[in-house]
Amino acid sequence: MDSKKTYEQKCRDKEEADQNVNRNTNTNNTKHMEKLNSKSQQAKQNSEEADRLYQQNVTTLGKITDEWMKEHVKACEMFEKQSVERINFLRNAVWTHLNQLSQQCVTGDELYEEVRKSLEQCDVQEDIEHFVNLRRTGDRPPASVLYENFYTGQKSANGAPPSRLPPPITRRGPLPDPTHSRADDTIYSTVQDAGYSVVQF
Repeated sequence: MDSKKTYEQKCRDKEEADQNVNRNTNTNNTKHMEKLNSKSQQAKQNSEEADRLYQQNVTTLGKITDEWMKEHVKACEMFEKQSVERINFLRNAVWTHLNQLSQQCVTGDELYEEVRKSLEQCDVQEDIEHFVNLRRTGDRPPASVLYENFYTGQKSANGAPPSRLPPPITRRGPLPDPTHSRADDTIYSTVQDAGYSVVQF
């Protein structure tokens, strides 16, 4: 911009000098005309030099602008490439993670279904009977303890012999149904046993 302003000013100075020469063409003052011609010639040289510098600066600026545009395009292309790689990486990572979570949900649901099927085969009455058969000590009560005299060796009971029949089994009511339990029902559980599992295979 400065070289352009200088060029335009030098051109105006040259035109003004030429006009002064033309206005004083008919003068008889030789020294004054030589002075005006000298100023005109100097103004012409200055305008030509300013024109040369102006063109040179414009050419240099054009080259610099072209180089800047090329570097700018390369930088934009590099930034675009990096953004594409970043977005693709993030998209693929999230996609893979969601696929893994989805597969875990499917696998977990399949396992839960197997447990539900096993629970459907659970019978409370069979569970109780299994525990009784596994832990019972017999179906008859133990014999009475008799008194034995140290000297005579005779044995006698300290009262009437107890009945040989097992005591009657009384229940307070039917077993609870785990599928229709209420909040105030008593919680029942079986004794842990290594040889028994409620889940049947």
